[in-house]
Amino acid sequence: MKTFFELKNTIKKGLVSVSLVVVLLLSGSFAGKDFEIAKNFDIFATLFRELYINYIEEINPSELMHKSINGMLSTLDPYTNFISESEVEDYRFMTTGQYGGIGALVGTQDSRVFITEVYEGFPAQKAGLKAGDVIIEVNNQSAENRTSEEIASIMKGQPGTTVEMLISREDEPEPVKVALEREIIKIDNIPYYGVLRNNTGYIKLTKFTQNSGREIREAFNDLQENYDIEHIILDIRDNGGGLLNEAVNITNLFIERNKKVVSTEGRLEERNTTHHTLNHPIDTDIPLVVLVNRQSASASEIVAGAIQDYDRGVVIGERTFGKGLVQNVVPLSYNTQLKVTVAEYLIPSGRSIQAIDYAARHEDGSVSRIPDSLKTPFKTQNGRVVYDGGGIEPDIIIEPPSLSNISKALLNRFLIFDFATKFHRNNPEIADAKNFEITTDLYNEFLDFISDKDYEYETESEKRLEELRKALKKDEYYEVFKEHVSNFQILINEKKAEDLDTFQDEIERLLLLEIVPRYYYQRGRVEASLSEDNVVARAIQVLNDKNKYNNILSAVGNKEMQEH
Repeated sequence: MKTFFELKNTIKKGLVSVSLVVVLLLSGSFAGKDFEIAKNFDIFATLFRELYINYIEEINPSELMHKSINGMLSTLDPYTNFISESEVEDYRFMTTGQYGGIGALVGTQDSRVFITEVYEGFPAQKAGLKAGDVIIEVNNQSAENRTSEEIASIMKGQPGTTVEMLISREDEPEPVKVALEREIIKIDNIPYYGVLRNNTGYIKLTKFTQNSGREIREAFNDLQENYDIEHIILDIRDNGGGLLNEAVNITNLFIERNKKVVSTEGRLEERNTTHHTLNHPIDTDIPLVVLVNRQSASASEIVAGAIQDYDRGVVIGERTFGKGLVQNVVPLSYNTQLKVTVAEYLIPSGRSIQAIDYAARHEDGSVSRIPDSLKTPFKTQNGRVVYDGGGIEPDIIIEPPSLSNISKALLNRFLIFDFATKFHRNNPEIADAKNFEITTDLYNEFLDFISDKDYEYETESEKRLEELRKALKKDEYYEVFKEHVSNFQILINEKKAEDLDTFQDEIERLLLLEIVPRYYYQRGRVEASLSEDNVVARAIQVLNDKNKYNNILSAVGNKEMQEH
C-alpha cells in the first residue's frame, strides 16, 4: 500500500484541478434556481477528493464511484440503472437479441465453470463443444474460482476475433484446446412453433427484440396456410419483454388498426405518448389464448393486457411480473450509459401494469398478494372488470406445481445435468423431440448413476420436527416425548427412501427436459415440454369449448379465479 505522502504526491494536484473544473462547469450550467444541484455536486466532488487522498487504505476510484452511483440509484425504482462500459454488450443483447461471441451459456458448480448449453449453428456447436464441458482456461486465463459472468465476459467480443479455450471432458484423457472465431450471435425470438392437437397452432415467443412482430406474422401465416389451424396459442411465459414497438406490432396482428395499445405518462410532457396499431391485422376472429407466468414482464404484459382489455383472447397462467415503467437509455461519457425511468405504461383500459410496491415481491421477483383495498377497478371493451395493482391477472389462473424436495436436491447437485451429459456422450442419436421418452430402463440407469452420489436433503417435516424437538427441550418435556420424536424421524426416513419412486414422473420430466436439448437445442426443449404442460392442456380445452371461451370473454361470464 502506498504511504499517504506518496498517494498525495501522485494524485492530489490532478484531483484538485479536475474537481475545480467539474465544479466550475456545473456551477455555470446550473445557475439560478438550480443552484442547489451545483452546490451538492460541489460537496460530492470535494468529499470524493478528500476521501481518496486521506483514507487509510488505497481506494479504487472506479469501484468507489460505481458504488456511489448504485447507492444513489437504489433509492429510486429498480429499473433505473447505471450501465458500465463492460455491461454495454449485455444490454445490447437484451434489446437486439444479438452479441459477439461463440454461442454458449456457462454455469458454475463448486469451483468449476462449465458449459451448460450451446446454441445450434454457432461457433461453439460447430467446434464440437458440448454441455458439460469443463472450462479450464479462456485466452490463457484460468477459469478456476471465477464466476460464470466473468468467464462469459471473456468469451464475448468483436465478431471475427478469436477466443482460445482449454476444455476438460470426462471421456478425454487430456484437456482439449479449441480456437473459436467469434460471430454475431442472434438468438431466435421464436425457438419453436407448430401444431398441437385439435388443429391448435402454437407459437413460443421468448423475447421482444427487433423483427419479433414480423416473425410472429410469418409463423402464423405458415401455420394457417399449411395446417389450416382453427385456434392459436401465443406462449409468452418467461418472456421478460424488450422493445415497445414490437409489443405494439404483435398486438396489431390480432387487433384492428387505429386501436390504442399502450400510452406512456411521465413528468415531462414529451414523455406522454400513445401507441396505436398501424397495420391491417392478420386475423381478428381466430380464437386466441395468451399464456403468461410470473416472469412475463414489460412488453409481454402490454400484449397480454391489450388482448385482455379488448376481449380479443383468453389469458391463462399466473399473474405477470408487474413491470410497467418506461426506460430511456441516455449515453454518458466513456462509453457508459444510464437507463432511466421516464414514464409509466397504461394499457387500453387505462390501468397500469406496474406493481404498487417494488419491494413486495416473492423470492423469484413476482408480485406478492395485493390487498383489495389497493386495487382500482377498470373495464374491458365488453365490460368485464379488471384491476391494476401489479401485472396482469389472467382470466384463468393456474399456479405452477412446486417441485418435490428430492427433485430440488437432484437439480442443485447437478445430478440430472451430469447424467444427461453422460447419456449424450454414450448415445449419439435419440428419437425426435416429440417422441423421445424416459423409459423404465433409462430411469433405472439414472438410479444406478446416482446410487453412490450425495444428494441429501431436508424435508419440511424434518424442519418442523427439529423445531418441535427444540421446543420440547425448552419446556423440559423432551425426555417424556423423546421416543415419539425418534419414531417420527424413522417414519420420515422411510418415506424419504421412497421419494425416487413417489416422484418418478416428476424426475423423469426433468430428465427429459435436460436430455432432449443436448440433441435438438432450444427448439427441442420447447417441443418436448408441450406433451405434459398442464397450462397448454387447459388452453386447448378452453379453445375447443366455444361456449366456455365466449363466456369467459363476456361481461356476464363467470371469471375463473383459481384453478389447481
